[in-house]
Amino acid sequence: MTRPTNPITSLLVANRGEIAVRIFRTARALGLATVAVHSDPDADALHVREADAAVRLPGAAPADTYLRADLLIEAARAAGADAVHPGYGFLSENADFARQVLAAGLTWIGPPPGAIEAMASKTRAKDLVRAAGVPLLDPVDPATATPADLPLLLKAAAGGGGRGMRVVRDLDALKEALDAASAEARSAFGDGEVFAEPYVERGRHVEVQILADAHGTVWALGTRDCSLQRRHQKVIEEAPAPGLPEPLRESLHTAAVAAARAVSYRGAGTVEFLVTSDGRPYFLEMNTRLQVEHPVTEAVFGLDLVALQLRVAEGAALPLTPPEPSGHAVEARLYAEDPAQDWRPQTGTLHTLDVPGTVRVDTGFTAGDTVGVHYDPMLAKVVAHAPTRAEAVRILAHALSGARIHGLRTNRDLLVRSLRHPEFTAGAPDTGFYDRHLTALTADTPHPGPAVLAAALAQAAPTPDAPLAARLGGWRNLRSQPQTRRYTVNGEEHEARYHPLDHPGIRVLAATPTLVTLEVAGIRHTFHVKQKSNTVYVDSPLGSHTLLPVPRFPDPQDRTEPGSLLAPMPGTVVRVAEGLAPGSPVTAGQPLLWLEAMKMEHRILAPTSGTLTALHATTGRQVEFGALLAVVQEEQP
Repeated sequence: MTRPTNPITSLLVANRGEIAVRIFRTARALGLATVAVHSDPDADALHVREADAAVRLPGAAPADTYLRADLLIEAARAAGADAVHPGYGFLSENADFARQVLAAGLTWIGPPPGAIEAMASKTRAKDLVRAAGVPLLDPVDPATATPADLPLLLKAAAGGGGRGMRVVRDLDALKEALDAASAEARSAFGDGEVFAEPYVERGRHVEVQILADAHGTVWALGTRDCSLQRRHQKVIEEAPAPGLPEPLRESLHTAAVAAARAVSYRGAGTVEFLVTSDGRPYFLEMNTRLQVEHPVTEAVFGLDLVALQLRVAEGAALPLTPPEPSGHAVEARLYAEDPAQDWRPQTGTLHTLDVPGTVRVDTGFTAGDTVGVHYDPMLAKVVAHAPTRAEAVRILAHALSGARIHGLRTNRDLLVRSLRHPEFTAGAPDTGFYDRHLTALTADTPHPGPAVLAAALAQAAPTPDAPLAARLGGWRNLRSQPQTRRYTVNGEEHEARYHPLDHPGIRVLAATPTLVTLEVAGIRHTFHVKQKSNTVYVDSPLGSHTLLPVPRFPDPQDRTEPGSLLAPMPGTVVRVAEGLAPGSPVTAGQPLLWLEAMKMEHRILAPTSGTLTALHATTGRQVEFGALLAVVQEEQP
């Protein structure tokens, strides 16, 4: 690259968490001073600890903190920063924020405000790229839709990330879906505009990374496949997109460059396409920012996209052609969530986060950090790069399966099973993958087996140097007096009964408070065991298990009125079903209210058919975990 004409010395990242940490890593490597901003819940977050300086944004909600352009610019001035990087999310695609940054005399690490504005509305963006010759799906007017137009996909015009999106397969459900999508879009983006287009069954979500400078050079940095999605949000991404014919790949590159040139783009961005099962590509949208999945492109091309963003913003010119790609990369997003419970986000303390192997781990958390209710529950992005796709997939699955993650339920098992699923390993992913396979992929793990339970018992050691009998939790070499304890694993109770020196097929070789070595059927296994509060975590090549000791006497407080609906997480009630009031008849599975938490909207369903006897939730109410929302009295047969 040529030399910069407007060098940066100090960089403020107007964001938080993983992306702020990742940007700071590059900034430090380039010798730049770094400035973090933080809300009150983030006062001790990793991105704050990683920065040279940090500025408080008073409050907790994003609207009061990370979405306050005035506070962010004041922070940059106060800390002496001369440039602002928006990361992704929050104000990263807000043209007004970009204008305010530039008006303050600061360098904006992103495209010109006009380019952001042109692509901010999906409807306006489609008009622009249509004129540039990029293929599009024809919009459908919901007012005149017919059964022949089904299924339809409703999308928020002003946003992304799956917010304000609904699939409609029945015209009778169209009005309700439009109202719901518009309400969610208005809540998330301040704009309730929604449009409809054909929903493509078993389509592929393929995107092209672009990078453009101010001197007329636009790079198309290969393709990425992001088809494995939950709630229209990406879960596993890879580069290059597997199985695309070369003519299709070239046409996607050409269309992406045309879209960038249509708005005089500058910086890093992504042009997203939907590819039908018969190989026809259609423009979806252009993201005028760095994408969450950018590491897979970095791995394949051997580039640092953040460094290139900074150099382009400084005025440097890109080489005329990008480097040649090499190998294959796959990224998995590790979330604190329960996929089996409608992807319900989890909150609490992350006791351990340790991913082994040669994979890249981008995270905003370390052990002991708290995952709160205000922000996205993504814990980390784990990336594997190898000469072939099969190797990269295998390496990533192995690293995730061996990871030790304690304190929160996560989607780790889902990721491992997805990566090892025959449909995925064959290189034929599509956006309907989880619709077809979620039940099987989220089934409870098999019985932990006597070895895992024995390891949990053996871990109860007073001191590492205590005699073996003491270190085995007071076990005795008496057949009539085995060590016995009951544990709950995945909601199912198991009894551990063990004679330390005489158990069929299992022999204790060593035991400390953190490591237990057993010989199981003649094969030696080492178990990592960690006890935190009243929970025991056991990790080994046999799997990872969370064991909850069963109390001898049940807590009389652990009782709720039958039919009670309790808040599954802290959040805000954003909608209550129309006409719902005490005395209303309800049917099992009927949505009664909607709770927004951690950037997602969650439906609270009637647990049974009957009569609503109490409704404690009102729109706008903040509720804590376990709060009573409503009560349904079951109808009598």
